Amino acid sequence: MKITFLRLKKNRFGGAERYLQRVVDELNKRGVECEVVYSKAPKFLPGWMRVIFYNFQVCLSKSDKFYFSLERVVCPDIYRAGDGVHRVFMKIENKSILNPLHLVYLFIEKRMFKKAKRIITNSNMVKREIIETYSIPSEKIRVVYNGVPQKDVVEFEDIKKEFGINKEKIILYVGSGFKRKGVKEALEIISKLKGNFKFFVIGKEKNISWYINYAKELGIEEKVIFTGPRSDVDKFYSMADVFLFPTRYEPFSNVVLEAMNFECVPFTTLSNGASEILPDEWIIDENVTKRIQTFLDNDVELNRAKKEAKNISKNFTIEKNVDETIKVINEVIN
Repeated sequence: MKITFLRLKKNRFGGAERYLQRVVDELNKRGVECEVVYSKAPKFLPGWMRVIFYNFQVCLSKSDKFYFSLERVVCPDIYRAGDGVHRVFMKIENKSILNPLHLVYLFIEKRMFKKAKRIITNSNMVKREIIETYSIPSEKIRVVYNGVPQKDVVEFEDIKKEFGINKEKIILYVGSGFKRKGVKEALEIISKLKGNFKFFVIGKEKNISWYINYAKELGIEEKVIFTGPRSDVDKFYSMADVFLFPTRYEPFSNVVLEAMNFECVPFTTLSNGASEILPDEWIIDENVTKRIQTFLDNDVELNRAKKEAKNISKNFTIEKNVDETIKVINEVIN
């Protein structure tokens, strides 16, 4: 059977889009025929209209196609809730119900969860949110954790030369959308640390000047480097010692797995589904500064934690993710 994956738009820096490409590539290796259908809506349309247009585009042409959707549509066979639960997101971010995009998402989301034959979540956190928010039966939902390709540390001497790095320890953040993903909170944590280190902030942000100014207010402008989006993120992961990601809401961030794969120790919040696979001491709380400081000061502890991070990441491969995803597809087909 040919699998039709649904995603509204392409974004080469987006975590969901990178995940989708990895799944398609792995399925192709196994001889499974796939296609990805993106929106044909004119770009000049506002966001809420593009969402409606896409729903008409895919649902009117569904026929006997098997839809595996990574986008909010009312006609999926399987929906992968990689973007979480929008109603929960709105509550956390205090979003206005008067925004037409939120109204459209809520309208579609309710119907989508009920109509999908199976729902895949990438964390137990999101599974609980779907059950509690929309009263969806637990047996309809399967948890399939994210997976990433296993890679070795890559050469990063050119990055060190580009940014004048010598013997500093490196703390890293990767992600676009700084407000939700906690760059302000990360800067506040950084401001309490001591020693010879640099904090790299990689990602796209339209209000980046605010964060640059906030780093100055905190007196850490010499410690922080804002790079904007980069296509060579693997080099930064390889160079980094600690990954800092104090997000407000993240179903399961791929960047945490990617960081661990390159022997980088992650710190994130309980609002990130990825926290479910981490040791308790890597969860951000009131003692996070002390824990990170230990790694900056103690190479033995840092190297031990780096090896632990790498070992954890080995349990979350893209191959394992696809194995479990195929099982869910077969449940629906059969």
